[in-house]
Amino acid sequence: MITTWEKAKRMWIKVPACLFTCLLLWTLNGYSASLTSEQKVAKEHGMVLYNQYRVSSPYLLIAAEAGDAEAQFYLAEELRQLKRFMTPEAQQWLEAAADQGHVYSMIRLARSGSNLCSVIGTCPQSSRSPDEWYQYAYDVILPLAVQGDPEAMFQMYKLKQDAEWRARAAEAGHSEAQYWHAAFIEEGAAFFWWPGSRQKAVEAWFKASAEGGYPPGMMRYAGILADNADEAGYRYWMNKAAKTGYARAIYALAALSGHEPEEYGVELDLVKSYGLLHLLLELDGGGSTGSVAKSTLPDIEKKMAPEQIERALEFAEEWKAAHPPLSYFPHILYELDI
Repeated sequence: MITTWEKAKRMWIKVPACLFTCLLLWTLNGYSASLTSEQKVAKEHGMVLYNQYRVSSPYLLIAAEAGDAEAQFYLAEELRQLKRFMTPEAQQWLEAAADQGHVYSMIRLARSGSNLCSVIGTCPQSSRSPDEWYQYAYDVILPLAVQGDPEAMFQMYKLKQDAEWRARAAEAGHSEAQYWHAAFIEEGAAFFWWPGSRQKAVEAWFKASAEGGYPPGMMRYAGILADNADEAGYRYWMNKAAKTGYARAIYALAALSGHEPEEYGVELDLVKSYGLLHLLLELDGGGSTGSVAKSTLPDIEKKMAPEQIERALEFAEEWKAAHPPLSYFPHILYELDI
């Protein structure tokens, strides 16, 4: 039986080498415009807000209007999510990004045929149909994927929703693909002969995702280590995830640092606990971590002296200065989104 991967390789043999070079250069060079320093600052701030599930469109719009494809994509995603279906403005920005070679914009447009607006017949007119966007994305991604590019393999998975491409992206070292591969195996995907082999595969892929630097993978692997009574391993990966700015990991570290009796070998540190919880209060957007931190803070505060609270606020400022911005690390083109 010929697999999808073998078919792809056979197709690629027929593609002229110059086409691959052209596509590669187009894909690599078409993702962002030349921005001024002010536009770059606006884009960076907008991306921070987007990753915190807060309103980012006023800042992303500045870079999007300057022609930055990545800003155009995330601006469109926020606009689309606010309305829960494709709007003319969101589609306009997606097409602007897609025309510059932004693959995820192409994939979103290819998926637009299943949007609510398509069902009720109110979708905006597009320069291409969803099927045409699908083919356009496929033609751009396939040559790179066949050549072994991990990101292109992951994009093929996102485009086709094909487990074979997800597995290949994971095997090629794509840390988010490894996360999803582990998650789907955990839910029953694939077949395993021997008792316990499924769980070993889940652990191995979450470990690979963690080691690849993907913060949600770090947290999932930390949880596995905790279940296996590996307290040192749990502390290591939880702390590593927190240091990336991952909001959920920071909350877990704050909660454990303020917990009595101590758990998982995490020492009681009320100053650290209060400081991290206070840091999370800025998350006042769509995520729940900010509100959970706000409700947890009084329980920690009542155990502290005024001078400890003052030190905790200083700790929060020092942490913020020394680490990346808070982020939920939202999954791009999440499988269950619209």
